[in-house]
Amino acid sequence: MIKILILTDFTSTYSRSLLRGIVKYSQEVEELSFYRMPLFYRSVYGDKYVISWAKKWKADAIIGQLQDLDITLYSKLNIPIIIQNYYDRANNVINLTGDYIGTGYMAADFFIKRGFKNFAYYGIVATIWSRERYQGYKERVEENNLSFYEYLENERSKERRAFNLDMLAKWLKSLPKPIAIFACDDQYALYISETCKIHDISIPNEISLMGVDNDNLFCNISNPPLSSILLDVEYGGYLVAKTICQLIKREITQPEDIFVSAIQIVKRESTERFAIRDKYILNVVEYIEHNYKKTISVDSLLKIVPLSRRVLEKRFRQNTGSSIYKYIQSLRIENICHLLINTDKSIEYIATESGFKSNQNMSKLFFQFKQMTPSGYRKNYRNNS
Repeated sequence: MIKILILTDFTSTYSRSLLRGIVKYSQEVEELSFYRMPLFYRSVYGDKYVISWAKKWKADAIIGQLQDLDITLYSKLNIPIIIQNYYDRANNVINLTGDYIGTGYMAADFFIKRGFKNFAYYGIVATIWSRERYQGYKERVEENNLSFYEYLENERSKERRAFNLDMLAKWLKSLPKPIAIFACDDQYALYISETCKIHDISIPNEISLMGVDNDNLFCNISNPPLSSILLDVEYGGYLVAKTICQLIKREITQPEDIFVSAIQIVKRESTERFAIRDKYILNVVEYIEHNYKKTISVDSLLKIVPLSRRVLEKRFRQNTGSSIYKYIQSLRIENICHLLINTDKSIEYIATESGFKSNQNMSKLFFQFKQMTPSGYRKNYRNNS
């Protein structure tokens, strides 16, 4: 039986999702044996202790959140090592990393569709996942010539940093309102939520707020509850276990880094506000949001606002960054994703429930948006929510 030594923060949502994926592979494909080692063991006793224990236990592979890794030391073990990125991607090992820039794009696109003109990012510069989420979010905002603000902390560790509530409050008060704030993760989003509550800054009326990880505890302890981007970490864990087995069996010799992608935005009350000032377009958007499961045409929308077709389409794009057709279809795709992950409803039922006349039409559009079939999406992401 293959033995895997795991060093990670077993209390975090990300790491626990990762472990679920590894265990799932062990249950479904090939039984594995695990030994958990808390991260502080390495901090207290050093790399030599970790290596000596790996030898003593005869570990076949190591998975760990190992920063500032001396790869020459670990390479003497001559076993596969997969690094869970935190500060930077490591060289000469397999990285469990993420499409962090793409996550930033996803957050920005969501807020742009809701008509925001002011955007801000709150995070830390020391970690690669925060830096690249910041990069993606900022790039997308600036591509659309919108206003961008930032509050970036320099501490290398959330645990070691001195959280300055007054400085954060001062920054939040200085921002133009309404504003869309994307936080590097749910914990940082919760810092903003708590600060806003103390200083009477309204969420979502003044600040629309989103985090990352969909940590149910952090998201729901907030008042109002936090919207968050759900990541496919569990599937990443599954691929980690698969890669290790393939390496040990010599089925592959040059593995690539394993990338965790964003699945979807889990919407809660912190992002309920639209920032569209054009009252006619706001009426149209609200109508679409409540009726996207029905048949909607531009002609039907013209009946609720005193605009010509050309003016409606132009002003809709100016306010949302999207065509009317794409806006409607993106809402339908979001609903499909939700139903695929959270229910046992058939594909045929989901197609009808999401406003499609046939399963074939839905599947074709779904593939255009997600590059996979609805059934494939359900299989990959069902247990990550």
